[in-house]
Amino acid sequence: MGDETEAGKKHLLRYSLQTGEQLRFEVTHVAKTKTRVKGSEDVTQVHTTSQRRWDVVNANESETTFEHLIDAVEMTQQHGDDDEVRWDSKSNEEPPPAFVVVAEHIGQKLATVTMSPSGKEIKREDHAGSKATLGMGSLTLPLPEQPIVVGHSWVVPREVQARTDEGEVKTIKINERYTLDKVKTGVATLSVRSEPITPINEESVRAQVVQQLSNGVIRFDVDNGRMLSKQLDWDETVVGFQGANSMMEYRAKLTETLIDDVERTARR
Repeated sequence: MGDETEAGKKHLLRYSLQTGEQLRFEVTHVAKTKTRVKGSEDVTQVHTTSQRRWDVVNANESETTFEHLIDAVEMTQQHGDDDEVRWDSKSNEEPPPAFVVVAEHIGQKLATVTMSPSGKEIKREDHAGSKATLGMGSLTLPLPEQPIVVGHSWVVPREVQARTDEGEVKTIKINERYTLDKVKTGVATLSVRSEPITPINEESVRAQVVQQLSNGVIRFDVDNGRMLSKQLDWDETVVGFQGANSMMEYRAKLTETLIDDVERTARR
């Protein structure tokens, strides 16, 4: 199959899932946060690999309802010179205190989501008292309502919250800008970038917000109507977030991959 990126060709991006179908994803989230305050340095590193799935309970032309579950998770965390804390949910070991909250959600329905074919959440019910994203970002990918050409961008507004030095909660408005970069052999490649709209005057607020921004690449299966992969990267430095000589560096990567796609393609 040749390249389908001829100028002017329109592509309709739509979810297309079947009742009873299961979509399994592997999500890896690696992050390193380094802070320096009053001359002392502090480094925290986390590494999480989770197996999550969508159970499609009902799908028709106008909407799709799925349940979101985490089947397994492997986590490591290290703070400064402390020993690394590890836990694998498939082992029968008790989770360390740092991972207890996550452990409670393994195998549980985290959310029931009803979305439109364009990935817009129509209804969402969070279960287990949890809005835990486990470093995963949003579940669905918001797609444009109309067919689009390569180069087209669309914006999805989002809000994140941060705490000011005075302890007040401040809401920061963000535009998530998506762009269709190319379409080849039935796969659309999109880029995503977060653009904060609310002015951020305090570096302490900026330090919280940068960790919630998105910047990366998404691959979407146009023919079969589902996301194939997502990769987001963070490389941020904030100076003066806790006094004049303070600094925070945040380096992170999140990858999410549809893992049953190989079998499905072979069957096709």
